Formats: sequence, structure tokens, C-alpha cells
Amino acid sequence: MPDDVFEDATVHKRANVYYDGRVTSRELETAAGDRYTLGIVLPGSYEFETDASETIEMFAGSGRLELPDGTLSFEAGDVVTVPEDTEFEFVADDIVDYCCAYEE
Repeated sequence: MPDDVFEDATVHKRANVYYDGRVTSRELETAAGDRYTLGIVLPGSYEFETDASETIEMFAGSGRLELPDGTLSFEAGDVVTVPEDTEFEFVADDIVDYCCAYEE
């Protein structure tokens, strides 16, 4: 994951909004072609599915990811990876601020 700043990145202005606004993110792409989303997840439980492997850096909040092969707890400062083609439940105990990198 990059440091706190993305250099030479294109940010999509329109937000991705899920679950009646309880989960939101914005997409960006670096000049090198790397893809990321920056998002906020409000407390609750949400189901997602990956196409590509996702590495998620947690900036704030805590919770767990319910993966097919077990539960992965997280808190601020953790980095977790969800394999490609995985259905999972994202459970946020409080407000989660994250950055997700997509591996192609």
C-alpha cells in the first residue's frame, strides 16, 4: 500500500453508494495503473463479493470479515487481504475508514 498520499492519480468524482448509503467509496487510479477505493463503512453487516484479490488497509474502526474459510478480525492499523472470487460478510463494529487496493 502507498503512504498517506497518492501521487499522479485520477479520482472518480461520483461515489459508489451501497446499502442505503451505509457504505460509500470513491475510486482512484494511479498513473501506473494501480486501482484503489477509499471508503467509509458505518456500523452494521454487509455482504460483498470480490472479482480480484483485495488488500484492505484499515485507518479507523474495528470489526471482522466473515470469509468462507474463517473469521478475520481487524482494527485500525491492520491490513487484510481477501482472495479473488470470494463472497464475504464485512461486519463493522463502529465507523470504518479504509483504503482497498485491487490486485489484477
